[in-house]
Amino acid sequence: MSSLFNEILYRPLLNLAVYIYAVIPGQDFGIAIIILTIIIRFIFLPLSIKALKSQRSLSELQPKMNEIKEKYKNDKTAQSAAIMQLYKDNKVNPFAGCLPLLVQLPVIFALYAVFRDGIGSGVAGYLYPFVPHFDSINPIFLGFLDISKRNIPVIIVAGLVQWLQSKQQAASMKVQGAGKEMAAFNNQMLNFMPIMIIIIGWSLPAGLMLYIIATTVFSIFEQALIKKKYDQQRA
Repeated sequence: MSSLFNEILYRPLLNLAVYIYAVIPGQDFGIAIIILTIIIRFIFLPLSIKALKSQRSLSELQPKMNEIKEKYKNDKTAQSAAIMQLYKDNKVNPFAGCLPLLVQLPVIFALYAVFRDGIGSGVAGYLYPFVPHFDSINPIFLGFLDISKRNIPVIIVAGLVQWLQSKQQAASMKVQGAGKEMAAFNNQMLNFMPIMIIIIGWSLPAGLMLYIIATTVFSIFEQALIKKKYDQQRA
């Protein structure tokens, strides 16, 4: 593990997870993961809000984009230039929606290492002096679920909540009048993303899948609240 990755991401997340585990009643590492997830999502909340607003603005521009594509269907260079000018005039960044995911990828890798090592016995050297030290951390969540190992029901739940989020996004795009291409893409994602989560989750410990479940549920409520506020502002 590189020293930069270790000091910037792995150690802080490991120490925060262990500290939460130490102070919560019952010392449940699964609950510590959920609390850690909420903290991380609140840290990334400004980026997420910006990305969601950009996605909605991009969707609202879809009819104009379709007009441009039809107008310049035989001139791809002019078509691209006109679309980029449309983005510029409306202050829309077409890549803003990808930013939260790109920023969170290193965090996810670090969390994988935390869940892999944080419930083992060799992490004492990575803990800060003010963080309580444990000989070992109990990996049992809610008294029966071992989050250090793969758990099929947890994987299925992760796929289900991902499907709910994908369905929420597809419905939002439909209401906003997204074009046929974007609607088709969202329909593909509705089925593709849950399947991918299940495939990836097959090789991951339940602790990391618990993080994915918690962060997806957070996203569902986050999108609903942002949509409600956005609609109120435009009413």
